[in-house]
Amino acid sequence: RPGVSTFTKNVYLMLTAFVTGVLVEGFSTLIAKSFNITGRVASEKRRLQQNNRHMMEIFYPLGLQRENDGWKLSTRIRFVHSRIRCLLAKSRDWEHETWGSPVSAAHLGFALSVFSMRLLEYSRAVGAHFSKEEEKSVLDVWRYSGYLMGIPEAILFTNAEDARKIYNISYLLEPPPDEDSIAVANLLITSIPKIANIEDEEECNRLVNLAYTLSRALIGNRLAESFNFPKTPTLGTLFMYRLKQRAARLMRDTQSVRSQNFTQLLEISVYDERGLSYKMPNHVYSSQSDQW
Repeated sequence: RPGVSTFTKNVYLMLTAFVTGVLVEGFSTLIAKSFNITGRVASEKRRLQQNNRHMMEIFYPLGLQRENDGWKLSTRIRFVHSRIRCLLAKSRDWEHETWGSPVSAAHLGFALSVFSMRLLEYSRAVGAHFSKEEEKSVLDVWRYSGYLMGIPEAILFTNAEDARKIYNISYLLEPPPDEDSIAVANLLITSIPKIANIEDEEECNRLVNLAYTLSRALIGNRLAESFNFPKTPTLGTLFMYRLKQRAARLMRDTQSVRSQNFTQLLEISVYDERGLSYKMPNHVYSSQSDQW
């Protein structure tokens, strides 16, 4: 309950942290290769909107109960990962001897530590506030979602300290970001206007520039440089962003802020007319697969 409540209150800030920090850092490992080969990341608006939908549903009240969409989407992701592993296993594009298993449990365990522990850190950096109880609850939500996604309990974090340990060990074992990580990280940033349904070119450019600057400020210059991000000064960026968000909140009542934030998240999430689909990809390349 505390995690659900704080997500509703801080959804805009947590979404900002998720898109410009969490997703970018989460794809900095070899896991980016599977996404880049299949073409199912930022080249498709729908794919990123599915990410937003999943996060919204697991933090919806009772969303992780068996009959609700947070539970169903987390389980669906488990099926999708299994299907992608199967398709890549038959593909000549995947170098098993060099890269190991595609979408491996180890990479998923790392990604979950980023989605949870780093989400809290990045959200605080852009202006969110969490109590100890709220932090623990957010981690619990992600832990259970990760369990449903099929991450083995041996590498599924139990608390913030454990998530940090998995995060640190994972980075020690990973090679530096290569061309696949670079491609995916930049596509994540440049696709933001498309996800937000912004068509005006000038507004798109402003949003992309802001996203690059925020992302660099969050993930640090070293990782940003390895992604070939534009060289932008970040001194005072997070402070000014927090100040603007605080001023905006002071001008509106809390209920209005929560309502507007949640409405925005609904608008950038994917909802099909026929409801939740359990269709799976039927081709390794997204461009040649039926919609799922």
